[in-house]
Amino acid sequence: MQLKEYCAHERGRQRAIAEKIGIAYAYMNQIVTGHRPIPIEYCASIELATDGEVTRQEMRPDDWHKIWPELAG
Repeated sequence: MQLKEYCAHERGRQRAIAEKIGIAYAYMNQIVTGHRPIPIEYCASIELATDGEVTRQEMRPDDWHKIWPELAG
């Protein structure tokens, strides 16, 4: 599932993720709306914060296998 889609399913999800991963809500909003790319260093935390509903592979479809080769198995 895409991060934007995940956040749209329930009010407050975007803010909850921002709080869980320790970033400002405004910055999270820029990521969710596509104004900023999802930083590599937040992908694993976002995956955990969404209980795996948004995966690193979905957040980084073009390069996840290079960043996290252990997921390719």
